[in-house]
Amino acid sequence: MALLPQKRLYRQRAHANPFSDHSLRYPAAPNRLDWSTHFPDGEPPQWADIGCGFGGLLVQLAPQYPNVRILGLEIRVQVTDYVADRIAALRVAHPSSYNNISVIRANAMKFLPNFFKKHSLSALFFLFPDPHFKSRKHKARIISPTLLAEYAYVLRPGGIIYTITDVKDLHDWMNTHLSNFPLFQPIDEDTLRAQGHGPVLDAVYTSTEEGKKVQRNKGDKWLACFQRIEQPL
Repeated sequence: MALLPQKRLYRQRAHANPFSDHSLRYPAAPNRLDWSTHFPDGEPPQWADIGCGFGGLLVQLAPQYPNVRILGLEIRVQVTDYVADRIAALRVAHPSSYNNISVIRANAMKFLPNFFKKHSLSALFFLFPDPHFKSRKHKARIISPTLLAEYAYVLRPGGIIYTITDVKDLHDWMNTHLSNFPLFQPIDEDTLRAQGHGPVLDAVYTSTEEGKKVQRNKGDKWLACFQRIEQPL
């Protein structure tokens, strides 16, 4: 049985400056990316976890949604390597599982359309993103007016954006900007659970390292979900 990688060997700074030159490699267009290096069937992902951290969401959802291909995007080198090694070890230990998840080192703020075709995703996850507290750093927040058009581009009508944070100010920021964007409309937790999204929401709350830390400290978690609509109401 393959041993799971030890997280302590992959540690690095909690956050990375998305505007720095990270010497990233990325496809010129989505059709230039060979998805067979990530998923056995060679098909592109349907869900994307932006800033996936140590891959908690991917690992929790993989066996629950074996027919959904889920991709994590992470900008930090060591953390991406950990997730890749974690997935590889899980695939060895459980040969019939975890083939539907993978990870790519990427800067989603700059290159998201290079990876995903128009309307190709049905879910986007933004779980406990960097709050960038200082006003001059707000431009680096992963939910911002300049990025929402890209999220609307890659998300199909009916697709869901999931956001969660333990920072009330950031929750208000994300909620306000998503609410003001004409191609997204809020969808409440009860409605999503009634539609069968309960396991996804449970993972959103509890699967990540940050989510578990907040839970241990008995902190608040602020959830906001939005649905991509066909056209403005």
